[in-house]
Amino acid sequence: MHLLIPAAGMGRRMGSDRNKLLLELLEKPLLAWTLLAAETTETIKWIGIIGQPTDFADFKDILSQLNLTKSVKLIVGGNTRQESVYNGLQALPKNAERVLIHDGARCLATPTLFDRCSVALETCQGLIAAVPVKDTIKIVNSQGIIADTPDRSNLWAAQTPQGFEVELLKRCHSQGRELGWEVTDDAALFEKCQLPVTIVQGEETNLKVTTPVDLAIAEFILRQRLAL
Repeated sequence: MHLLIPAAGMGRRMGSDRNKLLLELLEKPLLAWTLLAAETTETIKWIGIIGQPTDFADFKDILSQLNLTKSVKLIVGGNTRQESVYNGLQALPKNAERVLIHDGARCLATPTLFDRCSVALETCQGLIAAVPVKDTIKIVNSQGIIADTPDRSNLWAAQTPQGFEVELLKRCHSQGRELGWEVTDDAALFEKCQLPVTIVQGEETNLKVTTPVDLAIAEFILRQRLAL
């Protein structure tokens, strides 16, 4: 299995002026925790880190400290996550048939989750890790008035990894570029192209570290995990 990690985000909501994946969690950068999880999977054989060249020196320093056994390639990203993933797809090895895409800010994803998604991708064209929504969700109009309350039993919170057949996802990205589609994840491109996306059970602890509160929660989760 091939893995792409979009890693070009800034930490503005974190109150930082640098790539948030370089912020530390228990004395390791966020990106390092993601890479360590990928390293210990049974299925992932190749890793592509998509970022901006200004961060590549830091990425190389992280890689030198981790001494990963799996092949890692640094890939120049774009101005948006969508552009970055497009660039990542073009940089995949020619023999890549399936790919997992995982946001580096979800640094608590476990090797078990990566492997579960890899295995599931053998029998479907596209998938996302997700968890059922616990809260009641309200649809609100532009005046701030509740317009609807959807059935919670049909709602899932999307996570990553997301996985796809490479050629299909490349086609979806090319069509999105031609038609000017702007989406927040790759599953949305698949959906716009009328392709099926399967749900794979995610992990409640697989949070996206975006704010200082998220970082504090991630530290608590990681300390509990390492104490087991």
